[in-house]
Amino acid sequence: MVLPSLLVLLSACGGSMAAAVARSTTPRARDGTCTTILQRRAWHTFTDEEKRAYIDAELCLMAKPATLGLKGTKNRFEELQWTHQHQSNIVHNVGAFLPYHRLLMWAHEKLLREECGYQGAQPYWDEARDAGKFSTSDVLDPVTGFGGNGVGERGCIVDGPFVNFTNSLGPGYRIGEDHCIYRFVNDNISRQAARSFIDECYRHTTFARFWPCAEGSPHSGGHGGVGGKMLDPISSPGDPVFYLHHTWLDKVWWDWQALDLPARLTDISGRNTPGGGGFGGFPGGGNGTNPGFPWGNGTFPGGPGGGNPWRNVPFQDMVPPADAPGPEGDPGNVTTLTHILKMYGVVPDATIADVMDVRGSLLCYEYVDA
Repeated sequence: MVLPSLLVLLSACGGSMAAAVARSTTPRARDGTCTTILQRRAWHTFTDEEKRAYIDAELCLMAKPATLGLKGTKNRFEELQWTHQHQSNIVHNVGAFLPYHRLLMWAHEKLLREECGYQGAQPYWDEARDAGKFSTSDVLDPVTGFGGNGVGERGCIVDGPFVNFTNSLGPGYRIGEDHCIYRFVNDNISRQAARSFIDECYRHTTFARFWPCAEGSPHSGGHGGVGGKMLDPISSPGDPVFYLHHTWLDKVWWDWQALDLPARLTDISGRNTPGGGGFGGFPGGGNGTNPGFPWGNGTFPGGPGGGNPWRNVPFQDMVPPADAPGPEGDPGNVTTLTHILKMYGVVPDATIADVMDVRGSLLCYEYVDA
């Protein structure tokens, strides 16, 4: 059970009381293994007090000034987002997709706990429970959740705790154009998060078959079901819902690994350079068997039916810039356990081997079924 405290709530404001909050760290044995495993739970199982503690910690992260000198970032929340935006071309449609996002979720959890006094674990959105009805999910509740759908042509959210947050990263690789959190919730697309899609992925017995399935649906169902900023494959961490969505996808991967431990703690493969764009490949989504969703008018995804609220964004802002990094740590174009997951100082870099076990020497958590 996650126990909120008054100090946690005060720390989220970024005031003097933040210094009074004891830093939350995960106890570890001398050999590096964790002795207290954080339990990640579904958002809908949280009490209102637990939800408030998490959201206040997120607001705290958004209020903390950037410290790393990453181009265009104004706060710690955007520094996490920048690591995703900067290397989007090598963390999607590749074997490192699931390992990188697992590390990113852990980094987010770590910052919330160690810099903003959050006492709990990173929650996940049980998207299979809400598939086909994202618009009524308690995740998007305007009072106890992340705020609801956007309105108007630009799709800016108008309620919830993040209504006044302005993001300076995106759309795509663009930097420095402040904009709102925008959403175009689509219940039809959210059906791709259904249990049937997940079960289809679980039938695959090798990572080589599992990861493309998971990156298609259910992954695309979560992003497309929320829409807007979440449907920008490059700068989507600008919507804080991103972290609940990808923690859910990490649970899907861990549950698949747990079907055949310890063999699947070392099962990694895939290409290092993308074989397609976006979520499961443009246009679409899908999981290799079931078809994906259309982008409507063919513009960069973002608005209703696939339209783009920034219709004048040049195509080059959706193409990796000249300084985009390449993969590191593998001898060729095959993803291995020595592949390096870059975090640019937000947390230390890690290898894929470091993140294969969620209860290993680096990570220290487990998932509680909803």
